Amino acid sequence: MDRLLAIDSGLTVTKAVIFDLDGNQIAVCRRNVPQCKPAPRRVERNMAELWRQTASAIRDVLETSGTDAQRIVAVAATAHGDGLYLLDQDGAPLGPGILSLDSRSSAVVDDWTRNGTAGKALELTGQIPHVSAPSALLSWIRHEEPERFARIGHVLSCKDWLSYCLSGHIGTDRTEASTSFTDARSQTYSDAALALFDLSEIVRALPDMANSAEVVGTITADAAAATGLAEGTPVAAGLHDVTASALGIGAHQTGVIGIVAGTYSINECVSAEPRIDARWFCRNAITPGHWNNMAISPASATNYDWFLNTFCAEERDKAGVSIHKLLRSEIDIALSRGSSVMYHPYLFGSPMGPAPSAGFLGLRGWHDRGDVLAALLEGIAFNHRQHIDALRECFSSTEARLTGGASRNPTVAQLFADILDMPVTVTDTDEAAAWGAALCAGAAVGAFAQFDADPRDIEGRAKKYQPSQSRAAHYAERYTLYREVAATLTSTWHRLNALEATRRGRPHE
Repeated sequence: MDRLLAIDSGLTVTKAVIFDLDGNQIAVCRRNVPQCKPAPRRVERNMAELWRQTASAIRDVLETSGTDAQRIVAVAATAHGDGLYLLDQDGAPLGPGILSLDSRSSAVVDDWTRNGTAGKALELTGQIPHVSAPSALLSWIRHEEPERFARIGHVLSCKDWLSYCLSGHIGTDRTEASTSFTDARSQTYSDAALALFDLSEIVRALPDMANSAEVVGTITADAAAATGLAEGTPVAAGLHDVTASALGIGAHQTGVIGIVAGTYSINECVSAEPRIDARWFCRNAITPGHWNNMAISPASATNYDWFLNTFCAEERDKAGVSIHKLLRSEIDIALSRGSSVMYHPYLFGSPMGPAPSAGFLGLRGWHDRGDVLAALLEGIAFNHRQHIDALRECFSSTEARLTGGASRNPTVAQLFADILDMPVTVTDTDEAAAWGAALCAGAAVGAFAQFDADPRDIEGRAKKYQPSQSRAAHYAERYTLYREVAATLTSTWHRLNALEATRRGRPHE
C-alpha cells in the first residue's frame, strides 16, 4: 500500500511520521532540536540545525520502517505557529528562527495596547497582537536590529522553512498566512494591516498563499540526498499545527471544540462566519469562507514537563518504569482528597498576557508531591477552561476532543471532563498534528477526496469521558477561586517582573 510522510516540528522535537492510506501509523522518528536562550525573553533555534535534524528523522523513519522511498506518494509539514523564520533575498537563513515561546517584543505589544493599535488590529485582522506574533517580532527587529530588518527577503513560519528545504518552494498556506497580516473578513493579505503596524515595506517579503492540501513543489535533489526520499515526490503546502491537530482528531468542524494540551493551551472551534473577540484569534480555516477561532496561551502541559525535568530528573532516569506511571498513584490519591493547594500555570505566559507568572498557593507542611502535582494538573485544566468558556459563550458546541501527551493519562482526561463539565473524547491518534498534515498531503495528490475525508473510524477508536456531576460542582467552586486569585495578583506580578530588570549584585555590594 502507498504511504504518506508527515513532518511535525514542535518547539523542542521535530518528528517524521509515516502513515498508510487507511490512517494507520507505520512509524515515527524523533530528533531533539536545541533551543537557544541568549537573553531573557528570547527563545531561538538554529534554522540549519532544525533542517538537519528533520532530514535525519526522515531518513531514520524510512529505514526503520523498511519503507521504500518510492512508496511515499506525498509529503507535508506542520509545525509550531507564530514566531518568525526569516530568509534573505538569496533564500539563506537570516539569523536564528524565533520560537513562539519568545517574548522579546513585550514592550512593543504594551505600546500598541496603550496607543490603540491593538484594538484596531483586533477589528481588522481578527486578533490582538501578542508577543510572538510576526507583526510584533518584525516591529522589534525593525527598531532593535535595523540592519537585519533591511536584509529581509522572505517572512516564513517554521513549517514553511521546512517545506522550502524539501522542495525549494517559498510560500505558505491559508492557515499560516493569517497569523498577523490578513483581513479577517476577506481572508487575504491586507495593506491596511501592514500599515497599521508600520510594516508596509514587508509586503514584498510575504509568501504566496496556497491551500493546505495543494501541491506546491516536489522533493529536490538536495533534499532527496539529505532525507532518502525520492526526488520528485510531491510536497503539499501543509498547515499550522493548531489546525493540523484539530484536523487529526476530527475536530476541525463546527460544533466541536478541539483541545491540545501540549506546550501551549490550545482550544479551537470552526465557524462559518468571522466572530471577532479579544479572547481568541479569528484566523483562516482550511476551507475558504470558514474561520478557525483559536483561544490559546503558552500555559499547558509544559508545566508538567518542567516539574518532571526540574524535580524528578534523577528519579526518572533511575526508574525501571515510566515516571508517569510512578507518579500516577500519588496524583490519584491526592485528587481523591481535599486540598488547599492551587497552581497558576503561567511559566511562559497566560491568557492575560506575559506579565503573570506561575506559582503555588495554599501549600502546607503536610502536603506531599502528589498534592503538588494534582494542583499543577488541575491548574492546567483550569487554564484550558478559561479559554473554552470564552468560546462556549459564542459558539455552539456539544463535545470536546482532546489530544496532546497529557491526554493519554486517563486521570488527566477525566479531570478535563469534570472541570469543563462536558464530554471529552480522546482518539487513539498518537500523532494528531502529523496525521492532519498527512490528510492534506493525501488530498493534494488525490489519495483522499478532500482534506477532511478521514478514512479512519474515529468514533470506534476513541474513548469518551463523561463528567461526574459531583466532581464538576467541586471543580466549579475551585475554578472560581482560581480566577479570583489571579485577578488579585495583577499588580503583584508586575512588581515581581520589575525585579528581573534590577541589578543582581552581591549582598552588601
